[in-house]
Amino acid sequence: MQEQNKTLGIIKPDAVKNNKIGAILAIVEAQGFVITELRKLQLSQARAEAFYEIHREKPFFNELISYMTSGSIVVFSARTQADVKAVEKYRDLIGNTDPSKAAEGSIRKLYGKSKAFNAVHGSDSAENASKEIEFFFSR
Repeated sequence: MQEQNKTLGIIKPDAVKNNKIGAILAIVEAQGFVITELRKLQLSQARAEAFYEIHREKPFFNELISYMTSGSIVVFSARTQADVKAVEKYRDLIGNTDPSKAAEGSIRKLYGKSKAFNAVHGSDSAENASKEIEFFFSR
């Protein structure tokens, strides 16, 4: 069974370039998440393609890879209390992929510029959260 109280977040290149790392992490922590691992890095083309493999056949794949390799990102794993589903809570916190449709106060509403430049990534399931955490923080 997957751990339900862990998720992975990525602060994407646009938000890093615009100095929003601290503001975004403050929002995450204020909502009760504990950051358990944190790393700033630059994705290579190969690593970005491996991470986004699920989207390889989609029309936006090349644009996504170009964007995610355009600058530094901050990846973090976060946990909640044992009875809280971290993925669902974090996805509510970050908001709709399209910032113009995101809820007021959500991270994407506050810091996203467009559907393509939406400031943050969040795991979409507990299973993927485990895989994504392992991808970036494997021992």
